[in-house]
Amino acid sequence: MSASDRETHPLGELTVVAVHIDDSTTTPKILLEGTFSGPVPTAVSLLGTRQRLTGELVTTEGTWRADVPLLVSRWQSLPMAPRSGAYRLQAETEQGVAAVRVAAALPTAALVKNVCRIALHESADASGRQTLVVDFAAPLTATEFGAEQQARLETQYRQAAYQPLDAVFFESFFGQSASCNPLAIDRALAELRPDIARYWSVADASVTVPEGAIALLEGSEEWWRIRGCARLLVINDWTRKKFKKRAYQTVLQTWHGTMLKKIAMSRPKFRPRAAVATIRERARWDILLSENPYSSRIFRSAYAYFGPIWEEGYPRNDVLRRGDGAALRRKLGIPDDVTVLLYAPTWRDNRPEQVDHLDVAAFANTLGPGYLTLIRGHSRTLRPGHDVYAANVLDVTSYPDVSELFLAADALITDYSSVMFDYTVTGKPVFFFVPDLDNYRTKLRGFYFDLIEVAPGPVVRTSGELVSLIRDRDQLSADYAQKYAAWQKRFNPRDDGDASRRVVNRLLAQRMIG
Repeated sequence: MSASDRETHPLGELTVVAVHIDDSTTTPKILLEGTFSGPVPTAVSLLGTRQRLTGELVTTEGTWRADVPLLVSRWQSLPMAPRSGAYRLQAETEQGVAAVRVAAALPTAALVKNVCRIALHESADASGRQTLVVDFAAPLTATEFGAEQQARLETQYRQAAYQPLDAVFFESFFGQSASCNPLAIDRALAELRPDIARYWSVADASVTVPEGAIALLEGSEEWWRIRGCARLLVINDWTRKKFKKRAYQTVLQTWHGTMLKKIAMSRPKFRPRAAVATIRERARWDILLSENPYSSRIFRSAYAYFGPIWEEGYPRNDVLRRGDGAALRRKLGIPDDVTVLLYAPTWRDNRPEQVDHLDVAAFANTLGPGYLTLIRGHSRTLRPGHDVYAANVLDVTSYPDVSELFLAADALITDYSSVMFDYTVTGKPVFFFVPDLDNYRTKLRGFYFDLIEVAPGPVVRTSGELVSLIRDRDQLSADYAQKYAAWQKRFNPRDDGDASRRVVNRLLAQRMIG
């Protein structure tokens, strides 16, 4: 390599000259080959926003090869497909990240059966450097994939005269995970009535479903069919516009949190078109699950909902009474002598891609050794946001179920998120970090009550103040004991560990399933 080449690419350059997709075995891979100049590459990865696929790299004199597996284990799960999204090829050397260019004819879009759809193209990053980009999507078949096929399947779904099926269709956060209240209800149903079929709507093949349940890929023919014939649907967000309710179907809306911030039609500057969509959506719900009387009153007004509300506590909080935090710490590789802080902020309507309002890297560095900060973004930041990598920080935004993280944490740091109402079931300390409190309260969303007045923990605006308070948690718990007890009485009156069983027993008793 010439001196001018070294100046142009001081960290080296990787050239991709061949790309193959190998789905001939039970362990499908993307096979990449090429040449390099400058420092020898030490790692080749496909880097997504919340996931890294690392290739098995082999280098020889000036050439390289990387086999990138398409089934990988996350959080000690079974090997699963990558999350949908764009993944950029990144090459690393001992000196840093190398330049990448593509000198290959890229394959046309491919389907790896039951794993993913793959499309490849070149694209420039923020600095203008070109690289290979691999787009992963759900593995819909040729008769399911694309706008034309989905329009056909939707028409069939709307026109079909399905026979009722004694089964449950579950969906959580639009199929991005099998979690929250629907997961707890699934577990109780599996215990009480294992004979009833349980189907889970999943956004892609990266989503793990509970044992004994059947995954339904959103948009697949079977997804449309089961959605139309299952007698019971258990959801925690909107059904979305494609849903057509049959007379024999019951929709249990579990929702996904007690609210501090204003929702639906009580939000400031709520547009008339959005109000019409809200009314249309809530008309599909037969039962609304509420954690407490406070939430019930808000649901009545914010959604103009006049149907049955079941105040049974939140099923997703049952695990907080019965679960094992030490087991999850071992699963995440957290030592017993480390203080675990869970930072779980809500999303911002005006900045959905921003998760970290605390700067957890600097925060963790200030706290020093003996502390580990888990950062957990809102479900709406799962795709637009990026994982945080820093010392004594573990990004758990993509961890399937936040309730388990509550068990592992010694204290919670949040802002306006509904996690504040769940975490207090544990009795452990809560800190409120609210640097944008005035703007959020008066302009962006608005609150249903004055957080500062009733908060079961300190409300702070600077990370320095937060660090000092965390180091004095024991005294803090004593100082806030009275407010904490009043909070639990108001918001957690039925979070006793049996909410999911109560809900399932009511469903069975009223013949909505079984």
